[in-house]
Amino acid sequence: MIAHINHHKNQITALAGILIISGFIFGFVGNGELKDIALISATILASIPIFIKAIQALRMKAFSIDLLVSIAVLGALYIGEYTESSIVTFLFLFGDYLEMRTLEKTRSSLRELVDMAPQEATVLRADGKTEIIPVEDVVEGDRVVIHPGGKIPVDGKIMTGKASINEAAITGESVPASKAINDKVFSGTILDNGYIEMIAERVGDDTTFAKIIELVEEAQESKSKAEKFLDKFANIYTPAVVVLSIIVYLFTKDLHLAITFLVIACPGALVIGAPVSNVAGIGNGAKNGVLIKGGEIMDKFSKVDTLVFDKTGTLTKGKPEVTDIHVFNKADKDTLLGLVAKAETISEHHLGQTIVKAAQDRDMDLASMELSDGEAIKGNGIKAVVNNRKIVAGNRKLMKNENISLSSAAEHYAVNREKAGNSAIFIAVDGKIDGIISIADQIRDDAKRALTQMRENGIKKIVMLTGDNKHTAEAVATELGLDEFHAELLPEDKVEYVKKLKESGHIVAMAGDGINDAPAIATADIGLAMGEGGTDISMETADVVLMADKLMQFSHAYSLAKATTRNMKQNIFIAVGVVAILLTGVLMGGVHLASGMFIHEASVLIVILNAMRLIRFNRKNMQPVKEPAAVPVKA
Repeated sequence: MIAHINHHKNQITALAGILIISGFIFGFVGNGELKDIALISATILASIPIFIKAIQALRMKAFSIDLLVSIAVLGALYIGEYTESSIVTFLFLFGDYLEMRTLEKTRSSLRELVDMAPQEATVLRADGKTEIIPVEDVVEGDRVVIHPGGKIPVDGKIMTGKASINEAAITGESVPASKAINDKVFSGTILDNGYIEMIAERVGDDTTFAKIIELVEEAQESKSKAEKFLDKFANIYTPAVVVLSIIVYLFTKDLHLAITFLVIACPGALVIGAPVSNVAGIGNGAKNGVLIKGGEIMDKFSKVDTLVFDKTGTLTKGKPEVTDIHVFNKADKDTLLGLVAKAETISEHHLGQTIVKAAQDRDMDLASMELSDGEAIKGNGIKAVVNNRKIVAGNRKLMKNENISLSSAAEHYAVNREKAGNSAIFIAVDGKIDGIISIADQIRDDAKRALTQMRENGIKKIVMLTGDNKHTAEAVATELGLDEFHAELLPEDKVEYVKKLKESGHIVAMAGDGINDAPAIATADIGLAMGEGGTDISMETADVVLMADKLMQFSHAYSLAKATTRNMKQNIFIAVGVVAILLTGVLMGGVHLASGMFIHEASVLIVILNAMRLIRFNRKNMQPVKEPAAVPVKA
């Protein structure tokens, strides 16, 4: 019965409105009796869903707004104010209807995401025939076919073909990305042109797209500190209003005034103002490829004054390439590269994988080599025995720990390469330096603009922490105009530095790739991860995830956090201001029950409409900024 009434609440509202209009018509033609019947009927009809919610709240030992309106309506009926009792109930239900419709619009970004979810997949069977099946029936290892205009149903790797793919559902970027064999593709993205066959690697709720929807849903349900405070405040404020209305009656002996005071003091706009800002802000972030995990994160993010960055994959593109192979002792370049690449096959480090890729690009047969006793040394390099040759590849610290001396020629060459922006990997074979492999990465195209924009929005200090050598780190830091950089750090060193910043009073956001930097990301006040290159760990560890790996998304997220917090404060100010003005008007006799209720409901809509501005908030509409000149920085 209760569910049936709630389901037809809109029809009840409309019927109550018709009865009120009928009552006014009867009054206009002089039939007072029919007028009262129509208005009383409208009051009773519209009161049913309000009374139900009030009773449900009382069972939960909560004083709700519905309870205040219910008391006021009963009082108005008691004193014969049928016009006001009917209008108050109608306006309350109509306001609730408009509020729900508007709130639904603030969740439009999430709804758009859900609508993008693929429903079917075309699977290529072993006999060469294709079969269209529901996406939930796809299993890992299935070979899936996608034609032009089709949605990619699961996460996986391209096995055949190439295509231009719109990844806006994942990254927020509308520019299509070119994909070829062995490239990763994600569920929910759209194949603009081309043809691909892919192997399903993540299906169902494990896909990146499904996780994005889950995270956004959870974030929109979570509450900021302001919301939590307002919830507690409402639990105290609402019963206090009942007490104050009783006091007003005791002093004035005017039941009508007391009832009006009761209705006008309802904290509707105050209660809804903060959540709707939070929902709209998080929805905007999701639409722009930024996952912000809740209102409390949004609030804390807006207060950040210090940014800490990892270098590789964060400030740089994370796509390093071997730029040079320099040999000593008459060593052969190809032989040296092959030995090191085979050793690096057990490493997950990006520099090691770059060396493996360089060997594969030269069509080296790494599978034919024999590897034993391999060990990756975190933050330093790798040791292994390849074809009975002892290989040590890594930084100066590893060479020192292995008692491998560096000649002046090797040191001089390495320093020159590092000053040119390369990472120098020392290669020792059977205890002596046989070569140096230079690897370089490019600074992200949007890095300067994003960092400058964030400085103008309130960031006071920007620091880079990296495991790379000092010379390469200095080149990047100088190019970007950073305040500080610290090089040759292990993951635990980054954690300690972030802790020191927090202890000195800074509110710190740490940005990294979500894998090696996960401890520091978790330690910072706000952890931010680049979505690609470790998406699973990024989503689990970080508070904010940039799905397109673009630093301008970071700038957008920071600006959005500030705008959302500011919007929330505006709504609280509007709500409190309207209630204060109305209560003053009530006590001075200038505001009546129906007009006061109308203004009260209007204030609820005003705060919702104010929050809806966040849906259109876009970093691209912000003032362009000048890029900073490169300046010396301190290590």
